[in-house]
Amino acid sequence: MMSTIDLRGRDLGARELRLLLPRAEFDVAAAVETVRPLCEDVRRRGAEALYELGERFDGVRPPTLRVPADVIAAALDTLAPDVRAALDESVRRARIVHEDQRRSTTTTQVAPGGSVTERWVPVDRVGLYVPGGRAVYPSSVVMNVVPAMVAEVGSLAVASPPQRENTGVFAGYPHPTVLAACALLGVDEVYAVGGAQAVAAFAYGFTDGEGDDAVVAEPVDLVTGPGNIYVTAAKRLLKGLIGIDSEAGTTEIAILADDTADPGHVAADLISQAEHDPHAASVLVTASAELADAVAAAVERRVPATKHADRVRTALTGPQSGVVLVDDLDQGLQVVNAYAAEHLEIQTRDAAAVAGRVRNAGAVFVGAFSPVSLGDYVAGSNHVLPTGGCACHSSGLSVQTFLRGIHVVDYSREALHEVAHHVVALSQAEDLPAHGEAVTARFDDGR
Repeated sequence: MMSTIDLRGRDLGARELRLLLPRAEFDVAAAVETVRPLCEDVRRRGAEALYELGERFDGVRPPTLRVPADVIAAALDTLAPDVRAALDESVRRARIVHEDQRRSTTTTQVAPGGSVTERWVPVDRVGLYVPGGRAVYPSSVVMNVVPAMVAEVGSLAVASPPQRENTGVFAGYPHPTVLAACALLGVDEVYAVGGAQAVAAFAYGFTDGEGDDAVVAEPVDLVTGPGNIYVTAAKRLLKGLIGIDSEAGTTEIAILADDTADPGHVAADLISQAEHDPHAASVLVTASAELADAVAAAVERRVPATKHADRVRTALTGPQSGVVLVDDLDQGLQVVNAYAAEHLEIQTRDAAAVAGRVRNAGAVFVGAFSPVSLGDYVAGSNHVLPTGGCACHSSGLSVQTFLRGIHVVDYSREALHEVAHHVVALSQAEDLPAHGEAVTARFDDGR
């Protein structure tokens, strides 16, 4: 079912590996041109455009763009007890991990009378995107909201696509389980808007209605959360007007395994991520041809029995998925570092030591009992992670995502005088003499 790339006996650099390894073929630049007129329409027409785009892309016109408080409360009231218990535990563990990410103010005494303080200040307002469509993602509410709250963001809003399958009080609004997760976390500003138009709504803001009953959605400073290629394209298009976390697209899993790995575990984990989307990427990297054959056999057995068999089969047979055969563990590490997977599992001897050699991954899952699905829900880690190789330069969502470091410079007259000649020398070297004069003016008495 999965294609094989045999790298054994080949000494390849990072550039060659990136060209050879399986990768989803997403043309985000082309998607930007697709979403550009949609985003411009939202900028010009606001709520009117959002209603029309919801009807066009989600197949339903929401009764209101902002979900009423009683609808959010009703979602929590009707939430299945086992799902509520699971969400409670997910929130609890996420808070434990993210609380430890908080940064403190630091002051560095550079010289007598001269200090630089770094303050960490939360952004004022954020828009948190929770995808919908093929699956329901209350876990993404947790992963977006918890770090924002721990960072003490002053104002946050959630957007998620309206669901045409909803009935009763929830008709035309996001999935009730998503709404219930919002209620559980105390989020009361939720919008029934999905796709690229949600990113535009966050970026530009909008007013729905007139007079005293008008609902005003203020623009945000930062948008976070995963989504499809069009959400990613809108984030790329509007970056600068807003900050973004990363271009988090369709999910990826890579598994670095040796002959000690259980083929059934490996197959189950590859399938678990393939069920997200037909474009999801599942990649096995191993030096054991015997393991690769056993995993292939296990995949063939498991796929027909899984609920989303057609979707999984499409993902596993696509160009973004495959088995990569390598000479040894060292070459395997070279491959996974070049691939820079969103999720990387290490199923080898001494897995913790091997994981310590990984440089590029959104998140690393160590050993047979740390599957990616654990991280999706209740490990305490964040599942909003960089995809498409972006893990070589970007991090997953964290408290830091919502904070800005501000340097506060405090020098006395004496401390400035001590380095004034250095400022003058550098300003003259850069042909910016007024920079130096701004310093010497403080010591030219009477002028």
